[in-house]
Amino acid sequence: SHHPESPTDNILCLTSECRKRAAAKHLIERYYHQLTEGCGNESCSNSWCASSVGFNRMDNNAAAVKALELYKVNAKLCDPHPSKKGTASAYLESNAHSNSACSNRKLNHKDVNSVRDNFKDVNYLTEEKVYEILEICGEKEDYSPLIRVIGRVFSSAEGLVQSFRKSKPHTKEELKSLQGKDEDKDEDEKEAAACSATAMEEDSPTSSSSRLGEGSSGENDVQKLAPDEVSVDIEAVRRVYERLLSNEKIEAAFLNALVYLSPNVECDLTYHNVYSRDPNYLNLFVIVMENSNLHSPEYLEIALPQFCKAMSKLPLAAQAKLARLWAHYSAEQIRRMVETFQQLITYKVISNEFNSRNLVNDDDAVVAATKCLKIIYYANVLGGDLDVEHNEEEDEEPIPESSELTLQELLGEERRNKKGPRVDPLETELGIRTNDCRRPLVPFEEFVNEPLNEVLEMDKDYTFFKVETENKFSFMTCPFILNAVTKNLGLYYDNRIRMYSERRITVLYSLVQGQQLNPYLRLKVRRDHIIDDALVRLEMIAMENPADLKKQLYVEFEGEQGVDEGGVSKEFFQLVVEEIFNPDIGMFTYDEGTKLFWFNPSSFENEGQYTLIGIVLGLAIYNNCILDVHFPMVVYRKLMGKKGTFRDLADANPVLYQSLKELLEYEGNVEDDMMITFQISQTDLFGNPLMYDLRENGDKIPVTNENRKEFVAQYADYMLNKSVEKQFKAFRRGFHMVTNESPLKYLFRPEEIELLICGSRNLDFLALEETTEYDGGYNRDSRIIKEFWETLHSFGEEQKRLFLQFTTGTDRAPVGGLGKLKMIIAKNGPDTDRLPTSHTCFNVLLLPEYSSKEKLRERLLKAITYAKGFGML
Repeated sequence: SHHPESPTDNILCLTSECRKRAAAKHLIERYYHQLTEGCGNESCSNSWCASSVGFNRMDNNAAAVKALELYKVNAKLCDPHPSKKGTASAYLESNAHSNSACSNRKLNHKDVNSVRDNFKDVNYLTEEKVYEILEICGEKEDYSPLIRVIGRVFSSAEGLVQSFRKSKPHTKEELKSLQGKDEDKDEDEKEAAACSATAMEEDSPTSSSSRLGEGSSGENDVQKLAPDEVSVDIEAVRRVYERLLSNEKIEAAFLNALVYLSPNVECDLTYHNVYSRDPNYLNLFVIVMENSNLHSPEYLEIALPQFCKAMSKLPLAAQAKLARLWAHYSAEQIRRMVETFQQLITYKVISNEFNSRNLVNDDDAVVAATKCLKIIYYANVLGGDLDVEHNEEEDEEPIPESSELTLQELLGEERRNKKGPRVDPLETELGIRTNDCRRPLVPFEEFVNEPLNEVLEMDKDYTFFKVETENKFSFMTCPFILNAVTKNLGLYYDNRIRMYSERRITVLYSLVQGQQLNPYLRLKVRRDHIIDDALVRLEMIAMENPADLKKQLYVEFEGEQGVDEGGVSKEFFQLVVEEIFNPDIGMFTYDEGTKLFWFNPSSFENEGQYTLIGIVLGLAIYNNCILDVHFPMVVYRKLMGKKGTFRDLADANPVLYQSLKELLEYEGNVEDDMMITFQISQTDLFGNPLMYDLRENGDKIPVTNENRKEFVAQYADYMLNKSVEKQFKAFRRGFHMVTNESPLKYLFRPEEIELLICGSRNLDFLALEETTEYDGGYNRDSRIIKEFWETLHSFGEEQKRLFLQFTTGTDRAPVGGLGKLKMIIAKNGPDTDRLPTSHTCFNVLLLPEYSSKEKLRERLLKAITYAKGFGML
């Protein structure tokens, strides 16, 4: 009978696994040496050996890839030829872990022995030690001792953790005595002292697990370190790499050592909980990540994937500490780390055939590198321009959940996860949100990996995201790596699944209570009373059963035939938006300069109207429809929970921003020269001035050089938050009624939310031409169609926007570009003087067959220029 495995079995099995890996690694190295250096036998017949006749030399990268291939097919390995003593010792050195050290000595009974033995007891490194060994090696022109020491220290977790420590600050007396002593000492004594220090510091090498806990050098009293501080001297590490990486042979030692190190570190973190016993364990990751060669090709195959796996096993507190530390790095250094992981992900994606049967989610290396990238992502946010204050208050009254819980409970239907929106655990640990960052060190776009987005099966990924199983990774948990199109697809699945679950619940009701079935959110409206009808209906739904807003929208215009397959709802959205943003209604004010709308502070409309437009924005995202609305970015920031600040005035109210900026930068005496007080005046709808005190008795408080910052902050706060608080809260409430349970906030940044609602400003008309379909006798080879595209491509930017507005009802492209638009050009009779017309709800252009290109151009331009409210069917 089989006993259940004990944890020791597990670890034993792991160590044998590590041994297997080490053996494989050793063989691959031998193939690599054979390809680069050869075996030394002039008459070698092995075609994969550099010593054989007619062998084509290859560079190191090619050799590394080839070595792996040879290992896979178990190709022939030469034995090193006696003439090639140096290489033979190199083979054995790289294998020092499996051969005992004495076999090394047998080969070299000469004087080198004395150099080599000197460093046997060096189990960890300091900057000085490295340079000292380097110097001795330089004199002898034999770098193998240094290579061996690096191999030993960099492949041992304990050795590396102890290395390159910051020196403790000495007292003045100590410093004096040290300087005095140092001057009389000669080199030998210094070395002897260093060796004895090493010997003192290194206890007898007992097993690693017991050692790491106790901290052999007494330097593990970590309490003194700040949350963003480590005990390793990063500058020293950088200098050491700088000097050593220029030497090719030494460079290889780092690579080989990392291959040995990583599986053991992964093992330590997974089974031995090392970080919590010795927080200095983190030094190892800091040191390895400083290696500027990590993203060179030879690391991609084995070393880097294994290291990423180890790093992804770090506990949350350790990841947070790394993020805090790296937040102090320069944009250049952050970018190098981003590129390191991105390159690995891209390499794995390109060299594998991922599809729905072979999911990229199951590739350990890609998943591990993505998890590592997350640490850098948060370092990038933390190190950027942060604003952790200025958060919008949550809604006072919670959004009503439907009252019909009892039935679901009867039917065992759990009403949606009550967990509320997701928050990334690392975000919680660090106490920041992506939205707190105004400008990261490196643009967010650099974290997106396009090749990964192309092979990601979003339906599967979404399922892993929802189910949150231990063994399945979802890239939606790392939204920074996904582009807007992919995230939009994730949102689409989320919305559809909600729509289905609402539909299913509705069916259950009708069975149990005999109610009639209504699986859709049905809106029946009269064209000429569209706002009133929609408002009344949506308000009723919002009060009685807000869950109905999560159903698929289905619009009917009274007295009209038309099955809503998306076109009618699109028209409904267009009409509502047009009506609500109509300046005559006075809900929003329009700024001619910026072409943007803003809430009207002195609006007479009731809050319901604002709630309605909020619901409409939510429904548009929910039903995958883009709207022709033009808000400044601050509206989307506010929807995502950040208040408007002075910086947001730059696009919301550029004129005011400019004058406040001049006030801040004014070099003279503000009080005497400008004579402003803490009372400001606004004009209401009818052009009457309204006074507002930013502080109590504001008209008596002059703005001075000392308090001008406060004045500017309060002015901006009044304009963007206080003056429109009532209107905005109602608007946000409507928006959240539809989106409160969707992963919207978790996945998207404010600028991406704008993209979801309004579409993209980047217009690629070639993509549109590729995907356009034809009807009524036209095809892509018809004369008039060719002339049409030539004409359209010759239009200026503004004319192209007008054309889009005319044909589709908005001058922007949907998420993913114009290629996603599905436009149809249909024939509308023979040559005529009539203008082209359009069905904006279906993106259809009705084009008569004009007799000449000139006429086509003239008629088309006329149609799109005069079309506002005319010619749209």
